Amino acid sequence: MTTGRAGGCRGWTNKPAPAHKSAMSLHGRYPALSDLRARAKARLPHFVWEYLDAGTGADHAKARNRHALDAVRLLPSILHGELTADLRTPFLAQDFALPVGMAPVGMSGLVWPEAEAHLARAAAAENIPYTLSTVASQTPEDVAPVAAVGSWFQLYPPRDPEMRADMLRRARDAGFTTLVLTLDVPAASRRERQARSGLTQPPRLTPRLLAQVARCPAWALGMARAGMPRMRLIDDYAPDTRGLPSTAHAGYLLRTAPDWDYLNWVREAWEGPLVVKGVLDVTQVAPLESAGVDAIWVSNHAGRQCDGAPATIEVLPAIRGATSLPLIFDSGVETGLDILRALALGADFVMLGRGWHYALAALGPEGPAHLADILREDLKANMAQLGLTRPSEARNRLFATSDPQERGHTGPGKFSL
Repeated sequence: MTTGRAGGCRGWTNKPAPAHKSAMSLHGRYPALSDLRARAKARLPHFVWEYLDAGTGADHAKARNRHALDAVRLLPSILHGELTADLRTPFLAQDFALPVGMAPVGMSGLVWPEAEAHLARAAAAENIPYTLSTVASQTPEDVAPVAAVGSWFQLYPPRDPEMRADMLRRARDAGFTTLVLTLDVPAASRRERQARSGLTQPPRLTPRLLAQVARCPAWALGMARAGMPRMRLIDDYAPDTRGLPSTAHAGYLLRTAPDWDYLNWVREAWEGPLVVKGVLDVTQVAPLESAGVDAIWVSNHAGRQCDGAPATIEVLPAIRGATSLPLIFDSGVETGLDILRALALGADFVMLGRGWHYALAALGPEGPAHLADILREDLKANMAQLGLTRPSEARNRLFATSDPQERGHTGPGKFSL
């Protein structure tokens, strides 16, 4: 298999991986998420890659997430004998096989045809949560037949009360039991990398974009079969929106910037677990707890909203100290070690968004299962080094360095709980 020119897709075969390809051979070729990311970049048209991989501004917040995670140290253990890792993780009255799940990504179907169904099916097979976005390219009814019972639905807050009630009804009727209300997108962010790529919403294949597509036969053939993706759920409420800039898609025409009254309405309308996503400010934790939310999702939207935001891991300890509610963590996670870092600093569960899409674009429908295996094996390897039998025990192995050079000049004890 050849990759052709650097940055292009020419030469990538559209044939699926042979049925006899073993997990061992995949681990030999793609032992880390970084390997899947590199192959995904080679297989995707440039405008699709920029949609998936870009942050906002100059990508400083995205880079900050990675650097801050690297600064978290865990202390290895010795003389603890042979241990058996148990990765099972109870969360929000569900029992998951791993302490990690799939975060919502809008328009997943642009990254790979029918991505939402592929990811939901893989999550069900791995017994981890899958979160479907309001602005997905498939509806809750489309995904329900392959999703696990008790999957999650992410709500971008619609302005119209009747529309919002209908979306919740449809998600509930399709079997989604946990609602994730995203609060950190009051307006479209400026995603300059996306804009430079020429992407619009819905995607229109201009001559410039067609030249990119021509170098990516696997992606192009899949899209020819499935059709260019649209925000199907949004289309049901605003079918005539078209030709918008890449960061001002149709969903923004229907959304509002929610306030506390809006949150109270959602809490009253949704009977199952309610998670609020996008929390960075510790002073807002107590009011959220009083409003009756069931869990807090600590996130800077993977660096896609505010380039001046702190790394999510930097604010996690303070939020953990301010509440007993379950905490979800995302932004910058790439490895099993990163998952343990987040758990050590107070998270109860961890989510990845881009990573699962890198895996899907790299290897097709088999990719998410391979990434789950990468994370599983990396968790086990690092837990053995730390002397842990359960991922949650990582909190007992946190090491806070006092070297400001190692802390990004933030001073000693930054990560102490």
